[in-house]
Amino acid sequence: MDSEIKEEIPVHEEFILCCGVETQVFKCGPWTDLLNDQSANRPKLLIFIITGNPGFPAFYVTFAKALYSLINRRFPVWIISHAGHALVPKDKKILTTSDDPNAQEIKDIYGLHGQVEHKLAFLRTHVPKETKLVVIGHSIGCYVALQILKHAPELPLMLPTLGAKK
Repeated sequence: MDSEIKEEIPVHEEFILCCGVETQVFKCGPWTDLLNDQSANRPKLLIFIITGNPGFPAFYVTFAKALYSLINRRFPVWIISHAGHALVPKDKKILTTSDDPNAQEIKDIYGLHGQVEHKLAFLRTHVPKETKLVVIGHSIGCYVALQILKHAPELPLMLPTLGAKK
């Protein structure tokens, strides 16, 4: 893929408080706020990448740009850090949003179960319920994706299958 094309792709970096923990999110495409976007061109699908360990989302930006290009820039591609794996630079502002009320009950936000709850809280507070999700996980992110599928049947999740025969 041509590197010039990748450079034209808008990538928005933000730091948010999710479950009371600083969280880094990269958003590929022009859509930065799906909940408040009431326009007719609001995407019906979000590709959501859950990182492996140690969970640095910047590592996945090139992949997200390539994926975004391959889908003809039709849907946003977002990457989320794991709870506790992002340090906000001094020149960046932390965005606060209303957290999922259930997220406050997370006792071990930095443990494996807490990481699953962290991603669920993010999805519930930043993605409209009617938006379909394609969840891509790398390494431990695959486990987190499967746990999201298991524990959040209300989310319209789709897990991609590669090489599946009809």
